[in-house]
Amino acid sequence: MNRRSELVFENAYSGGALYRALRIVAFAAFTGIGAQLAVRLPFTPVPFTMQTLFVVLAGIVLGSRDGFYAMVAYVTIGAAGVPWFANFTSGPLILMGITGGYIASFPFAAWIAGRIFESSDRGRVTVFFASITGSSLILIVGASYLASAFGLGISMAFTLGILPFVSVELLKAGLAALLPLTK
Repeated sequence: MNRRSELVFENAYSGGALYRALRIVAFAAFTGIGAQLAVRLPFTPVPFTMQTLFVVLAGIVLGSRDGFYAMVAYVTIGAAGVPWFANFTSGPLILMGITGGYIASFPFAAWIAGRIFESSDRGRVTVFFASITGSSLILIVGASYLASAFGLGISMAFTLGILPFVSVELLKAGLAALLPLTK
């Protein structure tokens, strides 16, 4: 075995590739668990869930790249049939439904939250700002998809797909800022 092969093998078992893969899968699973903490309300077709908290935390804790990969894993595994989208749903049709735009934005929201955290002092204010930015991206993409795919006007998409979630996302960002997050 040459020295490069030895280093690759050593790195894989000393917190390298295997450790990274486990963290990525763990955050995909946390997001799936957060999706089950869902509340449907009569004034919006989109459920309130805790999954968006785990989306932004994936980027903050794992970094932008691995946070992105974790959410790609979440979306891919859910589309393939694992029932871990909200209310234990799964399959590719979910991505074409009411929540499709929100779910499709998860990898990018994790990435942007991670980039903000990586390029700053990594303090609580940064965690709050990174969380708000990632959550805002999710809401904007989700509402835009509602407007275009379901023929809603911009005003109605804002009313149904963004407005009900603003206070909840602020609370989640505050919760994230209180967590002892380090890289």
